[in-house]
Parts: sequence; C-alpha cells; structure tokens
Amino acid sequence: MKYPIGIQTFEQIIDNGFVYVDKTDLVYKLATEGKIYFLSRPRRFGKSLLLSTLKCYFEGRKELFKGLRIDALETEWKQYPVFHIDFNGTNFSTAGTLDKVLDYYLEKWERQLEVTGMSQEDRGIRFANVLHQAHVRTGQPAVVLIDEYDKPLLDVLDTGLRVKSGENDMLIEDYNRNVLKAFYSVFKLADAELRFVMLTGVTKFSQVSVFSGFNQPDDISMSGRYDAICGITKEELTTVFAESIKEVAEVNGVTPDEMMEMLRKQYDGYHFSSKMTDIFNPYSLLNAFANQSLDSYWFRSGTPTYLIRLLRHTNENLNELTGKFYSPQQFIDYKADVEKPLPMIYQSGYLTIKGVRRIGMRNIYKLDFPNAEVAEGFLTLVANNYLQSREDSNSWLYETAEALENGDLSTFERALTAFLASIPYTARRHENEREKERYFQYTVYLLMRMVGCYTVYHEKETSAGRADCVVETPGYVYIFEYKLDRPADEALAQIDAMGYAREYADDRRKVYKIACCFSSETGTVSDFKVVEEQR
Repeated sequence: MKYPIGIQTFEQIIDNGFVYVDKTDLVYKLATEGKIYFLSRPRRFGKSLLLSTLKCYFEGRKELFKGLRIDALETEWKQYPVFHIDFNGTNFSTAGTLDKVLDYYLEKWERQLEVTGMSQEDRGIRFANVLHQAHVRTGQPAVVLIDEYDKPLLDVLDTGLRVKSGENDMLIEDYNRNVLKAFYSVFKLADAELRFVMLTGVTKFSQVSVFSGFNQPDDISMSGRYDAICGITKEELTTVFAESIKEVAEVNGVTPDEMMEMLRKQYDGYHFSSKMTDIFNPYSLLNAFANQSLDSYWFRSGTPTYLIRLLRHTNENLNELTGKFYSPQQFIDYKADVEKPLPMIYQSGYLTIKGVRRIGMRNIYKLDFPNAEVAEGFLTLVANNYLQSREDSNSWLYETAEALENGDLSTFERALTAFLASIPYTARRHENEREKERYFQYTVYLLMRMVGCYTVYHEKETSAGRADCVVETPGYVYIFEYKLDRPADEALAQIDAMGYAREYADDRRKVYKIACCFSSETGTVSDFKVVEEQR
C-alpha cells in the first residue's frame, strides 16, 4: 500500500495509486446542499486535499472519480470555472507580502481571461470582474476555493510588527486583516456570479472579522453532517487499512487488536461535533503505517509559532483550562483583539471535545487533550516554556517513568527534588500565598501530566473529596497529597481521613500513599513520606 504522505493533490493520489479514503459522498453533499462554506480544522488534517478534490469535481474530471462514491451520485458532471487560492507555503510576516500574493493570482486570472485595463482598480473590483468574465465566457458561475484563509493573520498575530500604510503606521496584523476584508467583500458583490465558495483554515476570527465584508458562510466546523469530512474514522481505519494494521502489529510483536488499541490511544480522540464521532489524526496514522512504528509524527511536524507567542505571556494554566465545560462561544470564535489562549489551543488541535452536556436548549462541551501524542508533546512544550528548567525535561521524564514503573520512590523523590531545584524561583518568593500555591500546583501538574505512559488523575474525585494526584501503573498505584509549607504527616492524615485509597482495596497492585510537601522558600521538595496501604 502506498501512503500519500505530504501529497495533498487529489489527482496525484488517484493517478499514482496512493491509498485514498473515500469522502466523495460528503463532497457531493457539500456541492448540492449549499453555496458558501467555512471549515476549521487543525493543520495537516486534510483540508488541502478536500479543496483539491472539490476542484477536480467542479472541473468535471469524471475519470478521476471512477469507482468512488460520488460516481454513483453525480450524473451531469458540469465544468465550472474554478479559482483556487492557496496561502500555504508563504510567510506573511513581511509587509507587502499579502498584497503581492493577491496581485499574483489576479494577474494570472486576468491573463487567462484576456482582461486588460484593471490593474489600477481595487482588488475586490478586479476579482469581481474576473468572476463575471469567467461566467460570461463559460456560461457557468464560478467556484472559489481558498486554502488556509487565515495564514496571513496567524503569521503576524501577536508579533507587534508594524507597517506604513499611507499616512498611518499600523500593525501588520491589522493591515492584513483590512486587505483580506476588502478582497473577500467580492463574495457579496458578485453573488450572482458564484456557484460555490469554500474557505478553510485553523481559526475563525470574529469581532473585527474578515467575514464581515460578505454574506456569512455556513460554518460546518462543528456540524454533525460533516464531522468526518477530514481525518479518519474508526470504520475507515479498520476497513481501508486492515492490512496495514496487521503488518505494523506483526513488526511490533502484538496482535492486530492490541495494535488497534495502541493506535487509538496514540492518535484517536478528536471530536468535531456533539455526535462525538471518533476521528484519528490522518497525518500520524499514515506515517505510523509507512514507518511501521508509533511515534509523535503530527506534533513533531511543527508547532505553530503564533501559539508559542501566545503562550509565552498568558497567565492561564492548562490545569485550569482542561477537563472543564464551555459554551461554543468560549472556544470556537477567536477574538483576535483579546489574548485568550483557549480558542487558539482548541482550534489548533491541541484540545478537543471530550464530553457534551445539554443545558436548557443548548450544548456545553468538555475540552481536554485528544490523545497521548498531543498530550505528551504539548505538555512538554508548555512545561519547557513555563518552567525554564536548566535540566532536560525529556531525561527527567524517562527517569521518572522508570522509577514509577519499578516502585522506586526514592529515585522519584530525588529526581523531582532536583528538577524543581533547577527551575528559576527567586522572583516568586515575594508573591502572596495564593500565587505561591498556584505555582506549585501548576508545576507539579505539568510534570505529572507529562508522564503520559501511565494513567494520571489530577484532583481525582472520591466519595469524600478530591485526591491531588493518582498515578496508576501496571504494578503500582500512587496516591499523592501535596502540601505547601506544611508537614508530611498532615498530608498522610488527609489521605486516610478522606479514604482516597478505599477504591483500591481489592486491587492486586501495591498501593502507596505519598505525602509530597514543598517549601515556598527553596522552591522544591521539603518533605516526602511514603506509606504502603495495608490490606
């Protein structure tokens, strides 16, 4: 089986015999049930391939779709003029780059249609004229496909870079947004010339929106009708890739069922609607099959620089964001003039929907990490940025994971104490008690969440209260209670009083109750006591 890694062109995939997960029934549904769409999905999730498929469909290239689902649905195969804009592959952080890219497309289309005398006109008017001329010459309304519409904004988001515009000096972020708003306004001006429009991107910008210049698109980002239009469902995985699963299982010495479970934990877990359809990361899956090894392919392919910039100065802690319920307005529409990390983290694919509750007439959604690949990678990124430790966090992780696996709590204590001591802490000595406690809670939360090879519960609910942290390995259960500037005996007494170990009474694994106390003066562990639960 040939895997189309890095290939986003539908024609190349079909002509060269690469494996293709058939989504063409959804392509037909899009084309026949609506006109203007917007779709938000994380990077490397198949948005470019979707637009390429739409392009070939609207160009009437019937031969490419032979044997696919749409072949039994479409009977006319009309040819429409298609205008495809791809903002991928261009860095828009330099002033004037966006203008050059738009001018390039307009000049190319004007040459193709033999349109002259428009170079001095407004870009929106030029684009409207291109669409009109295409309609007149072909007798068919035009199709417009825009890939990564938001990249000119994300490249300069929160950079502070400025540009001279006439008499004004302004942020490139604001300048690019104004250019796009003016350009996209053509969709309202040229509505009669349009057959179909689709914009894809990572984020949906609201408030000062690029969408305000034209009729609002049908946002299908959280639509149950199209939640599987990008990515790979479990059904698609077990049918299209059945042989691939067997091969990678054999190479890794496990059964196909065991491999399926490993793939699920590593790459599954994305949900894009209240239907909670499980979606696997397509980029990581294809790489895992091609390399016959499970690794963090999607995360290692790059972290968006805009997200790193945002996280560097946010005061939000991940433990205060994840595992909680939100209304869609809180994480879907990114307000570009407000520094709130949650919408950007979600829309970038580092958080996903993990639960749905009905409140009155509306849904609220629980957000958390989709899978082990994302949790481990993103937490390591955030931890390195937040903690700024002088020690290598990966080395610490390996040592800690091994210690927990072997029940070696003396090594765990030493490693944790040393790592905390390596974090710059002097400035925090002047904070109030609440901020000091918040710092230690978040620091230990990040460190323990990074130990992603085991089951880790934070603030685990019991019948009598919440245990600060519980770690489960194949051979051991560790129940942690944290205290700041308090004795260890007090923490152990709380574990017993609250009965945190009660649910493990019949567990065959050894259960350890651990009091881990921190000093606000030294910034590291001050007392550490371990008691094995007697049963």
